[in-house]
Amino acid sequence: MQKKDDPSDREIVISRVFNAPRELAWQAMTDPRHVVKWWGPRGFTSTIREMDLRPGGIWSHVMHGPDGTDYPNESRFTEVVKYERIVYQHGGGRPGSAIVDFEATWTFEDTGNNTCRVTQRMLFPSAEARDRVAREYGAIEGAKDTFERLSGHLAETARLTQQFTATRVLDAPRDLVFRMWTEPGHLAQWWGPTGFTNPVCEVDARPGGAIRIHMRAPDGNVYPMGGVFREVVPPERIVFLSYALDEAERPLFEVLNTVVLEEVGGKTVQTLTARVVKTSGDPSRFLRHLEGMQQGWTQSLERLAAHVSSVR
Repeated sequence: MQKKDDPSDREIVISRVFNAPRELAWQAMTDPRHVVKWWGPRGFTSTIREMDLRPGGIWSHVMHGPDGTDYPNESRFTEVVKYERIVYQHGGGRPGSAIVDFEATWTFEDTGNNTCRVTQRMLFPSAEARDRVAREYGAIEGAKDTFERLSGHLAETARLTQQFTATRVLDAPRDLVFRMWTEPGHLAQWWGPTGFTNPVCEVDARPGGAIRIHMRAPDGNVYPMGGVFREVVPPERIVFLSYALDEAERPLFEVLNTVVLEEVGGKTVQTLTARVVKTSGDPSRFLRHLEGMQQGWTQSLERLAAHVSSVR
């Protein structure tokens, strides 16, 4: 017999374990740049007008159905516990239809080994309201679809942030390209994203030798990096560990970088693989750094190619 205060007949509950760290799942749910890539059933897209993630903050967005129908949504956050729990009160609906009101609770549980359980609980005013939303809007199937899209987005995001590989042909002999990677005078000229400079660039290119680079952004902020060489095989191969440092010079995450140089017809085929091997510190900080790793390396390698051309 169902207890009088048992809300189960007023709820829709979806729960799933994802192959991603809890911090990444949290970011996927709280960063609008991520949310628009997976929110809604298959075939839907979303436009976020506002997402103010704090108690009392508004989340306003429009879901665009495959048939072109727009579904405006507006919610108010009532509880936000970082990496653990989000609660919001939803109210809104398709013009001309009954309003869809419910309280949504999302919980994020660390289940170990870079996995997490995410649970969405939608609590409706009555069992009749729950059944109507399930019937008219396909809410249960839609929620399952949404979790499936979230799973795909997390897998793709984890893949992009955990490893980066780039191959490029440089119109220069392999010996010269090797020097670009191992001599501080050359390295300082191209290391870092577009517009960055390197006021500190110390390189001891031998197994066990240290790397120390301070990258200065166009806005003046300095991003220190440390590291150590694992392998140095002139002029074929360089393997080094690098790590971004926080203000106290503690590693945020560690990346194993492998550079392979192959000479073909007087040119050099350069292949870089950068793989994250360890994360630590504040998860929100290293996730921001990891998101920028691909863009940063892409721009650095473009600068390397330009520097090679300038010294030939």
